[in-house]
Amino acid sequence: MDTLLGLAGAEQARLIRSKQVSPVELMDAVLQLVHALNPVLHAFCELNEEEAKRSAVLAEQQVMREEELGPLHGVPLSVKDLILTKGIRTAFGSRAYEQYVPSVDDVCVDRMKRAGAIVIGKTNVSEFGYRGVSGRFGVLKNPWDMDVVPGSSSGGSAVAVATGMGALTLGSDGGGSIRIPASLNGLYGLKPSMGRVPLYPGSRDPSMPGSSSWESLECIGPLSRTVEDAALIMSVIAGPHPMDRHSLPGLPDYMAAIRNVDLRGLRVAWSEDLGYAAVEPEIRQAVRLAANAFEQMGCIVEQGHPDLYDPSDVFLGLIARDSDLAGLRKLAEQYGEDMNPFLRQFISRTWRDEDLTEAAMSRQQFNIAFRTFMLRYDLLLIPTLGVPPFPAALNAPTVIDGREVSESHWSTFNCWFNMTGQPAATVPIGWTSDGLPVGLQIVGGHLQDEIVLRASAALEQALPWRQKLDSLVERWTNPKNRFSADVMKGSETLI
Repeated sequence: MDTLLGLAGAEQARLIRSKQVSPVELMDAVLQLVHALNPVLHAFCELNEEEAKRSAVLAEQQVMREEELGPLHGVPLSVKDLILTKGIRTAFGSRAYEQYVPSVDDVCVDRMKRAGAIVIGKTNVSEFGYRGVSGRFGVLKNPWDMDVVPGSSSGGSAVAVATGMGALTLGSDGGGSIRIPASLNGLYGLKPSMGRVPLYPGSRDPSMPGSSSWESLECIGPLSRTVEDAALIMSVIAGPHPMDRHSLPGLPDYMAAIRNVDLRGLRVAWSEDLGYAAVEPEIRQAVRLAANAFEQMGCIVEQGHPDLYDPSDVFLGLIARDSDLAGLRKLAEQYGEDMNPFLRQFISRTWRDEDLTEAAMSRQQFNIAFRTFMLRYDLLLIPTLGVPPFPAALNAPTVIDGREVSESHWSTFNCWFNMTGQPAATVPIGWTSDGLPVGLQIVGGHLQDEIVLRASAALEQALPWRQKLDSLVERWTNPKNRFSADVMKGSETLI
């Protein structure tokens, strides 16, 4: 394994700051790997190669001149293609925007750049972040097994980080879009509390139909190999901004949170299914393993959950309420079959006033149920997904643990916390008998991001996952086995 490519972003930043690694050396290694792997995995839909190389040279000069350096100085960064990047095409996974080059950065990108990170390109997404396969810029592949789903909509970001194509990335989560691909690719993924990270212009500019959606649901956050990387990114991108009316005052000390891993006395609830969901046995076993680990760490652990039901219909109503349906329908008239089939079906549906108001009232009920429940607990442990990574040939599993379910049911545990605004992280909690990753969701109460990060760091120490990720990076960075038969299974494009 290329030693540099196997490092976490925080480790790369420390080596650059201490002059043990050159930003140019790191950038060259990352871009070389992107060129080798992207024709197969399709993690990136746009590269910013020449500008990234120039920025790496400047970053090296600043190190040698011993200038004041930001916490991410010289570290390569990928950005999900739903997040605006100045001077770099932002297509939102759609033909409708495939020539669009923003004149401004989203707030989170601007903050990462000010901290010294260097944007290397945009990562592949499903169209406008809606359900479905990302195919406009190549079909994304899961690096653990290219026959199984990689997840969306931050799937390109997950695949890039998991394989060593840059340790730092920015994703977004409107209904699980960070946590789902992080879980399916064996990564840590954090959806912070609503308002912790400002959204602007993304999700806030009504002149861009498709992009201007998910306003009351969307959160920007990290996908990473380590909890430390996530905390470091959050320390850079969080904090209020005048252009986002939902942004919160103050800035939690995320790095201090992960240094304190003493969880003794924390009240922890856990549930395998939230009382209604179909869940495969291997996933249930993983949740029980996590509950036991928290008990061993001195937590007060109880089985329990609020009284709930499948939120899928409510969630769709909230997405519709947040969307520019008129603008999207105009795009559908223009681009027709080139648009995501699920998206076309969604926007062509007739939404009654009552559908939208009932969704809003149901969200209030869900909020009351979860917030009342969390008054008794510091953390809730639940599955990230009801199934392990499933065959990519399936649109979605419709039978889980012998029970017939809807196509959205497998990811039912995610949208809850976009509706309630609570912080939620997915943590690699194990691997299936087939060697595929399984994620556990750690959920905090209102604005309790620091407790979620603290618990994540403690579990990372108790049940470490880094060795597994290192083995994956070794597989993909070593030219001798990069395209061996087991790796190439499911690939349709060879280099």
